[in-house]
Amino acid sequence: MTEPTSAALPRTLSPSLFLFTIIYGGMVVLAGVLGNKQVALGDWLAVEAGIFPFLILVALSSTVSELHGQSTANRLVLWGFVPLILSIMLTALVLALPASPEMQADRLSAFNTVLGQSPRLMAAGIVAYGTSQFLNVTIFSKLRGRAENTLGGAGTGSTWLAIRGAIASALSQIVDTLLFVTIAFYGVFPIANLMGGQMLAKVALSVLVIPFVITGLVALGRGLDTKDAG
Repeated sequence: MTEPTSAALPRTLSPSLFLFTIIYGGMVVLAGVLGNKQVALGDWLAVEAGIFPFLILVALSSTVSELHGQSTANRLVLWGFVPLILSIMLTALVLALPASPEMQADRLSAFNTVLGQSPRLMAAGIVAYGTSQFLNVTIFSKLRGRAENTLGGAGTGSTWLAIRGAIASALSQIVDTLLFVTIAFYGVFPIANLMGGQMLAKVALSVLVIPFVITGLVALGRGLDTKDAG
């Protein structure tokens, strides 16, 4: 019996889903690392830099929901826990291993400071990630169904795609901030100002940036899948 050639093997992922899944896994891990830096957005607002990969996660999950359905997007979010938890476990292992005597003390101190997150911060990240991402997919998908019932074909156009993406992103990021800041810092210091600033930044970026990112990703995904089908 001859083995099937690679061309004859069934394809389980479309090109767009394959690409977006790879990027999604990378952003899950990168968000925790970049979150160690505070960046200034103008002269009046500072946010942790992990917001940028996290908003990409929001855009990717919405894009996958638009192209491949809500259940597929939910599975993407669920599988996102794998690189997230593995990265935490591997980081803990590396931190526990003794450093080389040749490593400079200032570099070792910086490494431990950046990657040595407390268990409370890790738990906050896991809970906030899962809750906000599933909520984003749910809201985005429900809004699509409502738009289709109300507007028909117009509800699937690029304008309503952008609006649905902005609304879902803004609401899910408010919940993300509430969960993360409360779990991570409640009782450590007053959190009202931090929570307010993070919410304001995330909502602003959700409205001003995310619609363009989602429409661009959807167009890219459709182009990849159409080219592959042809």
